[in-house]
Amino acid sequence: MTESASQTIKVAVLGAAGRMGQTVCAAVEAAPDLELVARFDAGDDFSVVAGSGAHVAVDFTIPAVTEANVHALIDAGIHAVVGTTGWTDESRTRVTEHLAQAGPASQGLGVLIAPNFGLSAVLAMTFAAKAARYFESAEVIELHHPDKVDAPSGTARHTARAIAAARAEAGLAPSPDATESGFEARGADVDGVRVHAVRLRGLVAHEEILFGNVGEQLIIRQDSFDRVSFMPGVLLAVREVVTRPGLTVGLENVLDLT
Repeated sequence: MTESASQTIKVAVLGAAGRMGQTVCAAVEAAPDLELVARFDAGDDFSVVAGSGAHVAVDFTIPAVTEANVHALIDAGIHAVVGTTGWTDESRTRVTEHLAQAGPASQGLGVLIAPNFGLSAVLAMTFAAKAARYFESAEVIELHHPDKVDAPSGTARHTARAIAAARAEAGLAPSPDATESGFEARGADVDGVRVHAVRLRGLVAHEEILFGNVGEQLIIRQDSFDRVSFMPGVLLAVREVVTRPGLTVGLENVLDLT
């Protein structure tokens, strides 16, 4: 690649026909330092991506196929930015192991999995992790459109795990809860933090993180009203993943939030 060409990152989009995929394609096409070279959807031959010359692929598909997509991208020597949720500790470990065992063509590859690309959401999660050690109680409410296939959301799980880790590091006891019946109304238990999921027409993506002490309450609220709000984070991830070998989980890790 020439010096001028090396400044342009070639991008493929997986799940390009979906709502997020279409928005990502438009954002990539509008970015002067990026070039959209492939669109991939269910039923397409993966050679569309593998032979496109893409440096980075952005995956906004569905949880059932996203891990297989990432492994295929690693084999093809393509960096991956993943916004699809449904990842587990086990599936992330498999990606880490695959990256470590990759052949010469895939050495130095990066995979960035972000539960949320909204800058407001990433800041809310970061603020929540910092606040968690100071409050006796903590719960999370996530609110999304009814077409979302997973619950709780990946963002809410990521938030709850960060809160739980901060509480454990601070030596806090579990949040007080005298519930004896009706546990199904108390939401999911994510590492000891209760997470409640709302699915309602008219919503896009929203999160409330609630902290409480005797006589006081802190609420951190984040709202995404349009999918275009995720695009600055997606484009940042595309630009950063090529410089970050291995697996990175969470957009906060490429932002200066210290």
